[in-house]
Parts: sequence; C-alpha cells; structure tokens
Amino acid sequence: MNKITRAYLISSVVLLSIWSAAASAQIRIGVDIAVTGPAAAIGAPTKNAILLWPKVIAGQKVEYIILDDASDPTNAVRNARKLITEEKVDLIVGPNTTPAALAMLDVVAEAETPMVALAASASIVEPQDAKRAWVFKLPQNDSHMTTILTQHMADNGIKTAAFIGFADAYGDSWWREFSHLAELRKIKIVASERYNRNDTSVTGQILKIMSARPDAVLIAGSATPAVLPQKTLVERGYKGRIYQTHGIATADFLKVGGKDVEGTFFPTGPAVVAKQLPDSNPVKKTALDFTRRYEAAYGVDTMTQFAADAWGAYMLIANAVPQALKSGQPGSKQFRTALRSALENTHDLTIPQGVVNMNPKDHVGLDQRSRVMGRIVNNKFTYAYGG
Repeated sequence: MNKITRAYLISSVVLLSIWSAAASAQIRIGVDIAVTGPAAAIGAPTKNAILLWPKVIAGQKVEYIILDDASDPTNAVRNARKLITEEKVDLIVGPNTTPAALAMLDVVAEAETPMVALAASASIVEPQDAKRAWVFKLPQNDSHMTTILTQHMADNGIKTAAFIGFADAYGDSWWREFSHLAELRKIKIVASERYNRNDTSVTGQILKIMSARPDAVLIAGSATPAVLPQKTLVERGYKGRIYQTHGIATADFLKVGGKDVEGTFFPTGPAVVAKQLPDSNPVKKTALDFTRRYEAAYGVDTMTQFAADAWGAYMLIANAVPQALKSGQPGSKQFRTALRSALENTHDLTIPQGVVNMNPKDHVGLDQRSRVMGRIVNNKFTYAYGG
C-alpha cells in the first residue's frame, strides 16, 4: 500500500467516524417541574404538553428527562445539578414556580447551560446580568398582565382596590407592578395582605381587606392556592369585583373554586381562550393548532396557560436548534453556547401565547399581543376582550 492510498484510507476512516458521531448525537433536554406539591395543578398540564413534544428536532433525536421538584426550590436546585452533572443535558426547561426558578439561576449560570423557565416573574430574567444571560422565560411578564388588568379596572369604574398575594417572589412581583400601575390609573389601594401557598386560612387578612371596603380585590396567587382568598371573600359576603392573575388558568382551579369563582376577571395568554379569539388576533391560528393537538390527547376544554407555555418552550427550542448545530454537536459546550445565542436572537416567532422577539436585554420577547382579558363564565375560562 503506497503512502497516498494509506493516507486516503486513514482520512476516510476519520471522516466516517466524525460523520457517525454526528449522526448518532442526541440532544438531551432536562425538565424540572412541580408535578406534586402546592403547584401540582400547574405542573400536571405542563407535563402533559411536554409528553407531546416531538422526539426529533432538525434531524436530531431528542431525549427528555423529566424530574419533579415537588414545588420546593431546594429540590429544584438538586434536580438542576443532577440534570447538568449526571444527565449531561444541553438545556433545562422549567421550573414553573418563581421561587424555584430564582433558586436555579446560579446553578445554570455556573454550568453555562441555557434554561427556559416556565415561571412568571420578570425577576427571573431582569435585570440581565452574567447569570441571567443563560436564562429565558416563556410566561408573560407580570407588567404585561398588570397593564391590561388595571386598564380593565379603570374602564369599569374601579376607584379603590385591595391586594392579597403570595408571600413569595410571585406575590412580590405582582405587588410591585400592580401598585405602580394602579397609582398611574388613579386607583387607590386601600389594603395589602399576604399569605403562604400552603395556608389553610386567610380569614384575618380578608377581614382587614373587607373593612377597607374596596371596589375590587386582586388576588395574586396561582393554581389551587389562589382559590382560598376568593372563597373566604365570598363566604364573608364581599360584593365587589374580584380579579385574579394569569396563574389561575387550570382545570383544578375551576374544580376547587366552583361557584365561588364565577364571574372572576383575569388577564391571560391568548391560547387559554383560543377558540373565542377574534379572527384578527395574530396568534389565533397557532394557538388553535396547539389547542386541537392538546385536546385530542387530553379532552375538550383542557387547555391551560401552562400547557401553552410548555408548547411555546418547545417551539422556541426547535427554532434555535438548527442554528446551534452549525457551531457544535449536542453534548458539547460549543452547542450549549450556540443554543443560548440562538435563543437570544429569536425573531418573529409566533407561539400559542404571542409573538417572540428577543434580544440581549429582553429574554422574554413578548409584547401586547401576548395577553387578553378573560372571565370565568359557567365554570369555564372565556374571552372577555383585548387582542
């Protein structure tokens, strides 16, 4: 065998090995969500949507590793470390509670692994700094939701309002946005109270609120724990208007709340009320497409804010992967870095909850097309206005 032939064969073997490795490379995506605990009503539809995610993206096989943090930030951090160090994931999706997401920031930044959070607070991605550079977020910022909520209050003659929210980062974020925008809209806040997600009574807080005689009460909670203040208000005979946040849009909230939550107004992502959106809504088609897919698997009227957010996460990742593959193979630092960059440069991507345009200063990328006002009518989430 001459030197030229030998060199050719060696080159061919090397190229074949590289091609084979590339062909067999598998994208690994870790998922941390609250399947159990106080936030389980959020985690269940999230997991349902994730189970519908395609197993191939841009020609690459994808493996999803789903872990339950039981609604506990400590567990979320433990899961993040396991996904990064043991499972060698290229990206993490979740968690879906704000305290857990904030707890995970240092872990993903240290490992330089992108995270697409499914929790709401803007503090998860703002202000953009070294650790938040690796974090993106699907749910609308509270500021987006508060804008349309306070506008609805003002348009309906609400002059005074009271606030009761979770005693954690979710409640903090809503209080910050609501108190600011209420003042701008000349709505006087006459009471502000807090409670814990696992509390069994809020009678003391509600009595204080009712003594202030507000025209409306905003409950800043999520999933089934958001029912407690409303039930207490109704039981105590409150006759004013009750508002909730976009965190309530789960079937369990309706089931637990029953007649006590009838008539509630709440801001929501358009996907939750996709069937009733005006045809002019720019995301209606995408929202309806996912609604049909989800309902085919899980039944009519099962769509939630959280299922739609999870599908949006898939669409965001699927849009970024082809670009990232140009820089490295799954499992490599180059791939993770390129994936982060591709996510950050997402433009004009229509997902069930809006149109995404990200940049280095904005890791949510949603605008006013991402929310409408909803109302609970006949124990169903319905479209009220907007969009």
